[in-house]
Order: sequence, then C-alpha cells, then structure tokens
Amino acid sequence: MAERMAQDGPHAFVAGWPVAHSRSPALHRAWLSEHGLAGSYTAQGVAPPDFDEFMCGLPASRFCGGNVTLPHKHRAFELVDEADEVARRLAAVNTIWLEDGRIIGSNTDAYGFAANLDERAQHWRDGDSALVLGAGGASGAVVFALLDAGYRRVWVLNRTEPRARELAERFGDACRAGSLEMATQLSGEADLLVNTTSMGMTGQPDFELDLSAARPSLIVTDIVYTPLKTGLLRRAGEVGLTAVDGLGMLLHQAVPGFERWFGVRPAVTDELRQIVLGAGGEQPGQTRS
Repeated sequence: MAERMAQDGPHAFVAGWPVAHSRSPALHRAWLSEHGLAGSYTAQGVAPPDFDEFMCGLPASRFCGGNVTLPHKHRAFELVDEADEVARRLAAVNTIWLEDGRIIGSNTDAYGFAANLDERAQHWRDGDSALVLGAGGASGAVVFALLDAGYRRVWVLNRTEPRARELAERFGDACRAGSLEMATQLSGEADLLVNTTSMGMTGQPDFELDLSAARPSLIVTDIVYTPLKTGLLRRAGEVGLTAVDGLGMLLHQAVPGFERWFGVRPAVTDELRQIVLGAGGEQPGQTRS
C-alpha cells in the first residue's frame, strides 16, 4: 500500500555528489508519513559532469522538484529558468520546482538559519552586531539573513582574509572583513556569533575561541550538526551564553520545499529532530540538505 501511495503522489529528490549520507530523505519521508501524503523523496547521486544533463531532463522526468546540495548549488543557479531574490543575491540555489515546464529556483538556507534562531533564541533579532566565522558556501546565506533581520554591523572573519573581503563586499557597507585571529577581540562587541567553518565538525579540529570577553547576552550558534554540540557550543554554555546547534537550520530550510512539492506546510518538532538524528550515516560535512 505504501509503495502504491508513493507511486501515485508527487516525487521529489535531493541531488548531490556524494549524497548517500544526506538526512533529507529521512526528514521528508517523516513529514510524508506524518501527514499521510502520497509521494516520495529520494536521494539522487549526480556527479558534476552529469549535472547539466540531470537539470535539463527534469521537465520530462517524474520529478516535480527537489533539493540541490553540494557541489551543485552554484551551477543550479546558472541553469534554472528563473530564480527568486535570495537565490540571485547568493548566486546559489538549493530548492527547485517546475512551473509549466520551467525550472524555478530558490535558496532557503537564509530562511532556515533565521527560523532556527527564531525558535531557539527568540531575542536574536534585537542584536546590532554579528561575527560570521568563515566565508564558505553557507556564509553568504547567513550574512543575508543577518542583514535582513536588521543587523547593522556584520564582520566576516576567515582564515584567508581576501576571501572574507570578497564576500563582505557583495553585501555593502554594513559588512566588514577580517581574519579569524580577530574573533576573540571582536566577540566582546558582538550580539551574535556564527561559526560556518568546518572547525568543530566530526573529524575536524575544534575552534579554540576565548569567550571570556564576550557579553553575557552573546548568542553563539554553529551551522555544524555533527556533532550536535560542538566544542564551541559547549564552551559557550559553560560560560552561561545562549548556544544554538545547527540541526534546526537543516530542518527549517526544508519546510518551504516540502510545502511547494506536496502542498502541506510541515512543522519542525522535537520528535522530528530525534528522527533525523537517528537517521545517522552523516559523513563530516556542512550539507544543508
């Protein structure tokens, strides 16, 4: 019966390379089951040389849309027929759907980041100054979300400062760049600190940041969710700071896509967190899908 329902309903996917470790199938299948919906969500391993063909074939495929994850987000932006404002600002797409044979692209990473903080640190929007550690793929979405929330000063700090400067310049005068060595000093002036680097991730060295000069109101969040509590979050908790893990960003960024493909807006719950955590199999990485 379950197989028949899957066959009769909409079909969605997550495409990446590699993609077998993605927790998105467990996440979306949990929502399909919760709402008693027909449909399917599957992982599609698509190597970079094959991605253009995969995208071009979507209008004639069984899929109504899906997620795009590493390393395809920027190429997906170049291939969609239309992209929304956030995707255009970030030049990256992580959610796509079909409309009259056209491929429409969106980027829900900024939404997921903000929604996670809305849930777990409701006062975060009152902040004025933020530090973003790292200038990789997810950093742009974080900066976008911070500026959209009203932050007036956002520092992007990276091991290689030119890359931080390149990212900061895309967002105008409110965004500044520096090296990671500045993090301890600037943490004393920040309302929010976001780690988007791989440091602290399973298999990677910890980020040894001295938080002794931080304001008591500083919120510390990490987009890493393997492990759920990184060394940075653990130290933040030990000195009494609000610490927010990155799993919620994964869960919340999936909401708009599921609603688009299956017609129901799902909820992010503690039960869902446990289901996704129990899915396991996650390899070290910052995959948002």
